[in-house]
Amino acid sequence: MNVFKIHIRKKFQIIIIGILIFNISNAQIDKGKFVIYPIGFYNSVIMKDITGKSAEEQGIKQTEKFRMDFDGKKYPTDISKYQTVFHNKPVSQGNSGTCWDYAATSFIESEIYRQNKIEVKLSEMFVAYFEYIDRANEFVKTKGNTNIGEGSESNAILRIMQNYGLMPKETFSGLKNGRNYNDHSKMFDEINSFLQYTKTTELWDSAVTITTIKSILEKYIGTPPEKFIYQGKEYTPKSFLTDYLKVNYQDYFSFMSTKEFPYNEKHELKEPDNWWHNSNYYNVNLNDFMFLVKNAITKGFSISICGDVSEPGYDQIIEVAVIPNFDIPSEYINEDARFMRLENNTTTDDHCIHIVGYQNFNGKNWYLIKDSGSGAFDGTNKGYRFYSEDFIKLKTINLLIHVDAARDILDKIIK
Repeated sequence: MNVFKIHIRKKFQIIIIGILIFNISNAQIDKGKFVIYPIGFYNSVIMKDITGKSAEEQGIKQTEKFRMDFDGKKYPTDISKYQTVFHNKPVSQGNSGTCWDYAATSFIESEIYRQNKIEVKLSEMFVAYFEYIDRANEFVKTKGNTNIGEGSESNAILRIMQNYGLMPKETFSGLKNGRNYNDHSKMFDEINSFLQYTKTTELWDSAVTITTIKSILEKYIGTPPEKFIYQGKEYTPKSFLTDYLKVNYQDYFSFMSTKEFPYNEKHELKEPDNWWHNSNYYNVNLNDFMFLVKNAITKGFSISICGDVSEPGYDQIIEVAVIPNFDIPSEYINEDARFMRLENNTTTDDHCIHIVGYQNFNGKNWYLIKDSGSGAFDGTNKGYRFYSEDFIKLKTINLLIHVDAARDILDKIIK
């Protein structure tokens, strides 16, 4: 090679290196900081309703947390700019671990409207009531080898619909003594204490167990009626589902994306909240998983999702969920990065929510989230959050959607 060509090549290499250094030095680097949050909705509203005491009287102090530094950044937090599907206004789950219930119930409400143009507010506590019954029954069957907690998965509502039906909230709110918000702390403690007693004493009598659990539920949230009048007509929970709501529990499918199992097969979601070991989760690759989300919401279907929210890019005041690049740059979010976090438990099943809108903002997909958690009521848009596509891609564990929104993927799986 002659000297001239060598000189040109070296000069070109120097230019390329210079461009790379310039791009790296000018790239936007996310930073973290400690943030002192004001006393929020949970203590100032929910617990005040429950205890009758102000946050100050409860002895609540402001908390400091490590969060991404959002200063100077702009995000799509204007709900009017989103393409949305019908959904009832956000409601708080109060002091209860029933996010899965609120997300799933809201999802079914949207589905009822989408299919039948019926606006109805369903009873979340009807669903929770029978979830506790089923869980206690399984605890006895497995001789105590069933996870006991308030959490569950969104697709639990399909089992409740199949076995018990549904009910309007005006018929069964689960609220007693003039309360505006759930308070399940003592109720759960009593349920858990009794079930642990049955395990210790080996009192494996299903009838005794269920009778006792029902008495605890009655004490705190009441008992759903066997029959009720709605809009002038008498229904049972099952006839309300089939004759009035006309929504079919068999039309809904769950999806996950994990390298733990082969793709395009059904497997069990390995999470403590999947206490009944449901194995009807279609495991799909990450591209298909993300296709399901965008395809559903852009075609008028909503989605119930569950995943991790204990992240520095998840903020109740800014109202967004993002992945800061000090965690992982966007271009490196893939199946391996996702699975590593599932394996080392930095991604856990914290919270279930309801996707009700979509927007493309500066070339990125963003999703409008309806959220029953107390932190969602701390910001300007009460009961809403705004999720970046990257956050869903890295931190969401499972989806629940209608079959028609998933046909493109299901057709590849079901031959």
